[in-house]
Amino acid sequence: MRIALIHAVRVAMQPVEDAFRRHWPQAERMNLLDDTLSVDRSRDSELTAAMSQRIGALADYALACGASGILYTCSAFGDAIQRVKDRLRVPVLKPNEAMFEEARRHGTQLGLLATFPASIASMQAEAPDIVLQSVCIPEAMIALQSGEAEKHDALLAAAAPLLAGCDAIMLAQFSTARARDAVAATVDCPVLTSPDSAVLAMRRLVR
Repeated sequence: MRIALIHAVRVAMQPVEDAFRRHWPQAERMNLLDDTLSVDRSRDSELTAAMSQRIGALADYALACGASGILYTCSAFGDAIQRVKDRLRVPVLKPNEAMFEEARRHGTQLGLLATFPASIASMQAEAPDIVLQSVCIPEAMIALQSGEAEKHDALLAAAAPLLAGCDAIMLAQFSTARARDAVAATVDCPVLTSPDSAVLAMRRLVR
């Protein structure tokens, strides 16, 4: 069973690999990385046609390599991924759709803790039925990409109490999953991560 993992940042790769080891170690993982996608998405004010074409091309390549399912790990490309979902027959998951489904079971007042600003609007568009309170800490992503993982976790944990009144808090990026325990220590509500939810959902879809 080959599952293609399509990444737009390097720091998203290890968290989803860890989630597969926990929940589905038998699956063969195929990693595709285009880290200029995140650079271009940060620079441009919207998701461009060229970016959408690249998102689709990566899926086509994965399919040609025998992928039985495709999981995207960057949350700033929702519309482009939806177009891939609509045209392919194999299961295709947006990074956070499984986490959203899990979050809905906790309530409708949900918090989103993000480190990549472009992710927020994309994720809000995916769940119009949810009252989403968002906090973004871009300096945490900078710290993680600079190798300061503990600083990344501490910054997220320090911001989490701003969302303490929510029914659940979602960590928006795959890369933020590593901070789950640090965040959970500062709030009383459940803290959800996208890699765990996504891997469990993909395992159900392809079997």
